[in-house]
Amino acid sequence: MARLMQWFSHKTQPLSERKQEGKNKCNACFVFFIETQHGTAVGVKVTTAISESSSIHSDRFFGIPREISGLDFDTVTGVFDLPDHTEEQSESSSTMLHARSEDKMRGANTVESLQETRSGLYFNDGKRKVDYVLVYHYRRLSSIRGSPGQHRLSIISNGSFPVSAGKKDVQGVKTEREVAVEFGPVDHAEEEKIMIREEFEANLIDAGLEIERDKEHKVQGVGFIRLHAPWQVLSREAEFLKIKLPTKKSYELKEGSGISGKMDAFWRKLNQPFQPKVPHGMDQSRTKFLSHSFSRDKLHLYNIKQKDTFFDNTTRSRIVYEILRRTSCVRACQSVGVSTLIAKGVYDSAFPLHDGDFKDTGEEHKNDRQLLHDEWARYGAFYKYQPVDLIRKYFGEKIGLYFAWLGVYTQLLIPASLVGVIVFFYGCATVDTDVPSLEMCDERQNFTMCPLCDITCDYWNLSSACSTARASHLFDNPATVFFAIFMSLWAAMFMEHWKRKQMSLTYSWDLDGLEEEEEHPRPKYEAALLKKRLKKKKKTKKKKKNKPGYEKLTWKDRMPGYILNFSSILFMFGLTFAVVFGMIIYRITTSALLAMSPNSETKSNVRVTVTATAVIINLVVILILDEIYGAVAVWLTELEIPKTETEFEERLILKAFLLKFMNAYAPIFYVAFFKGRFAGQPGDYVYVFNGLRMEECAPGGCLIELCIQLSIIMLGKQLIQNNVFEIGIPKLKKLFRTLKDKGGAPEESDDQHARPPQRWDLDYDLEPFEGLTPEYMEMIIQFGFVTLFVASFPLAPLFALLNNVIEIRLDAKKFVTELRRPNAVRAKDIGIWYNILSGMGKFSVIINAFVISFTSDFIPRLVYQYMYSETGTMHGFIDHTLSYFNVSNFKPGTAPVSSQFDREVTMCRYKDYREPPWSPTPYQYSKEYWSVLAARLAFVILFQNLVIVLSTLVDWLIPDVPKDISAQVRMEKTLLVDVFMHEEKDKLQLIQSLLLKDKEGHRAPAAGQLPAQEGEGGPSCPGPRSQFQPVQQSAVARDDRETHRAACGHGRPGDPSGPGAKRTVHPG
Repeated sequence: MARLMQWFSHKTQPLSERKQEGKNKCNACFVFFIETQHGTAVGVKVTTAISESSSIHSDRFFGIPREISGLDFDTVTGVFDLPDHTEEQSESSSTMLHARSEDKMRGANTVESLQETRSGLYFNDGKRKVDYVLVYHYRRLSSIRGSPGQHRLSIISNGSFPVSAGKKDVQGVKTEREVAVEFGPVDHAEEEKIMIREEFEANLIDAGLEIERDKEHKVQGVGFIRLHAPWQVLSREAEFLKIKLPTKKSYELKEGSGISGKMDAFWRKLNQPFQPKVPHGMDQSRTKFLSHSFSRDKLHLYNIKQKDTFFDNTTRSRIVYEILRRTSCVRACQSVGVSTLIAKGVYDSAFPLHDGDFKDTGEEHKNDRQLLHDEWARYGAFYKYQPVDLIRKYFGEKIGLYFAWLGVYTQLLIPASLVGVIVFFYGCATVDTDVPSLEMCDERQNFTMCPLCDITCDYWNLSSACSTARASHLFDNPATVFFAIFMSLWAAMFMEHWKRKQMSLTYSWDLDGLEEEEEHPRPKYEAALLKKRLKKKKKTKKKKKNKPGYEKLTWKDRMPGYILNFSSILFMFGLTFAVVFGMIIYRITTSALLAMSPNSETKSNVRVTVTATAVIINLVVILILDEIYGAVAVWLTELEIPKTETEFEERLILKAFLLKFMNAYAPIFYVAFFKGRFAGQPGDYVYVFNGLRMEECAPGGCLIELCIQLSIIMLGKQLIQNNVFEIGIPKLKKLFRTLKDKGGAPEESDDQHARPPQRWDLDYDLEPFEGLTPEYMEMIIQFGFVTLFVASFPLAPLFALLNNVIEIRLDAKKFVTELRRPNAVRAKDIGIWYNILSGMGKFSVIINAFVISFTSDFIPRLVYQYMYSETGTMHGFIDHTLSYFNVSNFKPGTAPVSSQFDREVTMCRYKDYREPPWSPTPYQYSKEYWSVLAARLAFVILFQNLVIVLSTLVDWLIPDVPKDISAQVRMEKTLLVDVFMHEEKDKLQLIQSLLLKDKEGHRAPAAGQLPAQEGEGGPSCPGPRSQFQPVQQSAVARDDRETHRAACGHGRPGDPSGPGAKRTVHPG
């Protein structure tokens, strides 16, 4: 106890001494009663002073219980149960008490109304905005009164804290309140987190931020720390970050003249009903304001009407996040940034607040969140353009660029969809006149086909595949080739159009000249680096000298991760191929089983049934593997230990894209290029598992099966993964978090139930933002469906368009209503996604060329019509593509056991270009085969070079930067030069006038007038205490004032022009 008394005498100051320091401090006197195990109580009087800038929850008060814990007590955490007047004012208390004691009672009645009107977006004073929120979990264990081994600390207020009105003594006597601070055993790790938080928050205060923290009412729960950046911090950081802001200088854009001007005006009038009704979208004035990087020396250039509203909420949160990102914490092993502390569990999360509720409250002025909800995040606004400028203003440039790219992609899908529908209708219109389809459906042709399987399958007539042949013509017709060329050019035009749009947004959003910000290392990189340092320190512990140098992770440190990455990716590829092979086995066995069915209708629909069921099963497997591959990609990227978040994101994107691309397109590639190529021919089939024959394409070709495969996988992924998962999974996560919080949190007091949830409470209940990678990935995979195999499914752009119309509003609703507000990240492009899109566009040219050449019958038809047809028509094409096989050449045990044909079958037909049995080289490839193969390869080369030439021509004809943007950039540069030249001119004029006045001051005084004394201003110069204000403010105002002081004789000591300098006055 002597140590305790010594500690209190050292830590506190007597009340008499404190009173002598000044009367502007609010004094508080506490008496601590320490109850020991023997029941005796020792009273210790503790006095302290609370100034206007200190907090009830200040570090000095929180430090008392922790330092007591060092005096032979258990490690404890002290939490003060404050008087009730703080609850009546607000449930939170500010770290900065701006009002004096006499102003507190007067403002107590208005705080609650201020909080209600400000919707929890401001501090307790109702004036300072909440720019950012830090969330942490706290836990303390209350002691049981009278239990042995526990200590109870009571605080008795001396009445300096005002008591609530409802609990004051009726006689006017000042009552004493006893506030119990109970201590219980706490985990040392939790104590360490508290210490780290205090150090971090102290560093934030040193950086200029202002903090407000919640009162901890429960034994365990969630605590909120609100951050506010004052004007000094905002202006300083805006200058450091080189944030461009509009100036007072403006200019008028010239209206277009002639036909182009009239067309632009007509187009704007035509688009008016589709424009969102938001201020940023309706501001179509021709007046543009110049933008310039913010500078505190040039405040006169900016239109600063009110400092509190000059920086919008997004800019304020970006500035605060930048401070949080670079603030270090020595106690946490030199950790830098709030992300590291979140990774270590010191904080739970950090996020900026939404601008109030998204629901319309009936007020005349709507906040940005309400505008986005009404004009963007509703399905009823599907026909309107996106308010891209408002999206960027609210969410930042990176998210704004994503939705701008998605909007451009969706708009350009409209012409692609129209052409695809035309191609489809062309196939519908010509199906009745297609000669090959008519020949296949003609029963008089009497083409007897070879069995589809061994022993159990019978011979069959080609006319039974009539429906398949007619359906194949809908997608496999001469217009398909034109559509494939068109889509290849469309991909090139899309990339060029996006580059132009991106340049326009870069100009309008002031992103030109944006420099890449220096990124701090990721927490896991720091942990790996620290582990390496400790390991190296142990090895060099016995050595006297250590080699100084910059420590970093080398390729040797990452080699285990690289090896595991390579092996894991190979395993995933093997798993994907195994799934494809499993689907092949399923189709083979199911076809054999259905062929043995006695039902004739079942036998006739074997191919359609097997294909449809196999694709549906394959779709389910793809959806499951997609989720697995996404998690595996994150795990593999973590093993590589990337240094920065940008490196991590790029590596994650590459791995996830590679795995998901293989997962989605592997079965489609198989059907397009491998199915039926290695099946063999009758009498020499290829078998798997010693009994299962490899599957073949249908008589009409594999294109119809490719169409079915592509359509079901594309529509299934869009409907289930892109829509159902995006709607259902966030709701399930929110429900799980709500149930978890209700089950784990103790009951709150009545006062807590009475308090309405604040904005930070509501935003914390939302799902955290996890990045744009899933959103981009969905669209990139869809872009592959639209471009890679579009020759087999011309309706793919139409279904992609319908999906994207819903996807835009679904994503908008998710961002506005279901997610926390993301950090506003600046970006001038879409990053690595552009390279992926460009690569897929070039790859699509090759894929479509091979699909048309080898999968469809377009080339064989051309070869037959112009080389082998006697009439120059398509008559006889089916007979030309079918080869003969003598049934006596079947291997023993493979021929049909029984046949339903009335006549004996001696010859059957199969689709291939081979010599007949009576040829000197039976069943070998015929010359027609080599002719068709040469034509196919020639078409691939011709198609590829033609599309590349046309794409290059499109790239050359369409400039990356629009002409109007180039003209505006040049005009703005000229105007900015004029502004600064005019400012320099004003500066020179001011200096010349000051020099002229200085010369007049050095002239001899008039008759009978004494010269001016030192330290006094002459006729043209003010005295040392006078107020001299130049008429024109400039960026060098301080230099001008120094020049003026020198001219007036108020220079620095030792300066020749200063008051101590000797001057010679010449008469006359």
